[in-house]
Amino acid sequence: MDLILKYFPDLSPPQISRFEILLRALPKLNQRVNVISRKDIESLEERHILHSLAIGKKFRFDPATQVMDVGTGGGFPGIPLAILFPHATFTLVDSIRKKIRLVEELCALMNMKNVIPVNQRMENLDTQADFVVSRAVTSFPRLYSWTHARIRPGISGSMPNGLISLKGGDLEEELGPFRNRVKQFPLSEWFEEPFFYSKVIVYLKK
Repeated sequence: MDLILKYFPDLSPPQISRFEILLRALPKLNQRVNVISRKDIESLEERHILHSLAIGKKFRFDPATQVMDVGTGGGFPGIPLAILFPHATFTLVDSIRKKIRLVEELCALMNMKNVIPVNQRMENLDTQADFVVSRAVTSFPRLYSWTHARIRPGISGSMPNGLISLKGGDLEEELGPFRNRVKQFPLSEWFEEPFFYSKVIVYLKK
């Protein structure tokens, strides 16, 4: 918890308790489902939880905001964000049933009422949300094609509704089709660990 509290010192006791449960429970569940590599599970707090929470450094989701996490895998970035914003609703979508079962187990352990796990392919969903978030799912153009019709216009927080993607590496070609429409926010602006040096939030307003 030290790293989470380093950057989010104002967490409430219920939020801290849920992060502690997540840190304890996910490595055990991962032995059965294997949603995170053995090497990465040792860096769960930094490379998965804190990485997901980076979105909360730039964006604030109002109460009643609806957020959809596409290709959630083991619940990232959706579960950490749902802990951080307990009054917003998070729909966590993945096409692989065993991953959604893991999300369901984690949410039950943490008694989280603001997470809706959905086992479905994104292109088959007809649900809309104020924001779509993603982490290491697919290329940005493909992600946009899957999700742009699912994002409703408006403002439901500190920024206009839109698509928020955690990315890394050289994105010049990937983001080329969007030119000046996208904004990039480097995670090194908030986090000093080397892991975050090449990581950014890519944001496209609806």
